[in-house]
Amino acid sequence: MNRKLFFATVVLAAAVSLTVPAFAGANDYVFEPVKAEVKKGDDVVVSVRLKHKATGKPVTGAVIVQTRIDMSPDAMGEMASPVTAVPSNEPGVYSFKTDLSMAGRWLLSIAAKVQGEAETVVGKVTFRATR
Repeated sequence: MNRKLFFATVVLAAAVSLTVPAFAGANDYVFEPVKAEVKKGDDVVVSVRLKHKATGKPVTGAVIVQTRIDMSPDAMGEMASPVTAVPSNEPGVYSFKTDLSMAGRWLLSIAAKVQGEAETVVGKVTFRATR
């Protein structure tokens, strides 16, 4: 019985030591809205800044691997809109064109690969569409 407990403890310790460093890298970054309030409509551009938390510096050269924008669940539930990447001239800023058909809160879910990080950096950024 004690051997089983010892083995389980060793396996758990090994698993924790393997997973903690992987999560630490991705958690060192944050997405923030460049402008949290935008006018509703078609072809609206929303922009996020990807920053390294410890230094506060913008992260350039990240590869955006996934985006989705939805009306905030507390506002309307499931109401997604298409998202298309557009160029940005500001370092560490990633911009997207989308249709914000209604005034209210919209949630951009985003995932990016950052050079030198094994894990994908994920974030959720809220924008407020106004009339």
